[in-house]
Amino acid sequence: MDHKNPKTPISLSRRQFIAGTSLLLSATALRLNASPVSLLFAEPIIDIHQHTDYMGRTNDMLVAHQRAMGVTKTILLPSGRSVNQASTHFGKGNGLQAKATGNAICQALAKKYPQEFLYGANEVPDIPEAIQEIERYLKMGACVIGESKFGVECDSPEMQKIYELAQAYNVPVLMHWQYEMYNYGLERFHTMLEKYPKVNFIGHSQTWWANIDKNHTDQSVLYPKTKVTRGGITEQLLSNYDNIYGDFSAGSGLGSLTRDEDHARWFLEKHQDRLLFGSDCTDITGHIDNCFGAKLIDAIKRLSPSKKIERKILYYNAKKLFRL
Repeated sequence: MDHKNPKTPISLSRRQFIAGTSLLLSATALRLNASPVSLLFAEPIIDIHQHTDYMGRTNDMLVAHQRAMGVTKTILLPSGRSVNQASTHFGKGNGLQAKATGNAICQALAKKYPQEFLYGANEVPDIPEAIQEIERYLKMGACVIGESKFGVECDSPEMQKIYELAQAYNVPVLMHWQYEMYNYGLERFHTMLEKYPKVNFIGHSQTWWANIDKNHTDQSVLYPKTKVTRGGITEQLLSNYDNIYGDFSAGSGLGSLTRDEDHARWFLEKHQDRLLFGSDCTDITGHIDNCFGAKLIDAIKRLSPSKKIERKILYYNAKKLFRL
């Protein structure tokens, strides 16, 4: 501030400062063809796991939520269509059991905000139209297949057709593992990693993260709170195969970090190249008080053994995996 120049204002009100800053950011964004949110945060964050119309949250609320978290790029994961059959637990699993909407709505939101959103492709795997529907959106630019959240065996013929499609289009498959509900057979999944070595798989949810613990023997326990013994199924998969990644989203991902923070620091360091940030949260504020996504960002920053590892998990690993 130049006190010697009488034409220079001595101070601005808070309202004047905010209004002026907002106008400056908006103008700069238009000139640079950039998202206003990307100009606010020096360190970009990629969120690989969000949904449209999630538990009734409007998509305008979703956009505001992602910006409040500091996320600069979000991947929208659609549901499959609503069907009444065993793979959706006779309708219970429709909308990913979360009222999430499908391919067309995810694509439309990504087109509306192309600097901030990408989208995946999805369909109920054991209906006749599944491959055709997923491939239609892959051809239009979908960057991932999923979230695959259906009551099917992980090595079933229907899922293997999806893996073959992912291989053909060089996109990852994101899978929700939940005991006796979605994607059965985590203990056999290594056979699929071996059979499809060119496909990158992303593991997510309760059974995936519970099994970082070698002593996790009761698979009906979805959110364990005990200390972790190294060497669980999930940790073995990440150690032995280069084509599997971990998505930290939701309460299960957060719990995997906070239940044993000493283990978490070791885990983040060991698997730093194949861990990804996702939020998968339903709140509307993006504030750490009530938002899994914000809590996860905080936990990753706090527990990462180095700044380099933190940036890999919050940004660079996803940038490389999704070729952004």
